[in-house]
Amino acid sequence: MSAATTSPIVDVREIAPRDRHPLIFSTFKGLGASEAMELVNDHDPKPLHYQFQAELPGKFSWEYLESGPDVWRVRIQRLATGHGNGQCCGSCGGV
Repeated sequence: MSAATTSPIVDVREIAPRDRHPLIFSTFKGLGASEAMELVNDHDPKPLHYQFQAELPGKFSWEYLESGPDVWRVRIQRLATGHGNGQCCGSCGGV
């Protein structure tokens, strides 16, 4: 995504609950370093935040843009991270 490209918006309000987290993680994994997505939800996505912390510690930032009561919007940014020597070994898939 270039600087002129807008962040993807993932509105999961009409998505079946079982399909929401896979869609969100798939979108996140498609982001480049320092790119962000916006999540739109009908409830506080705190459980999703916990899942991000468990699966991707230190690899994202989480910022509430709107906090209910009917709509929650969260900006989730993929942080630019490097390996110890600045080279990627490829084992993490760049996530």
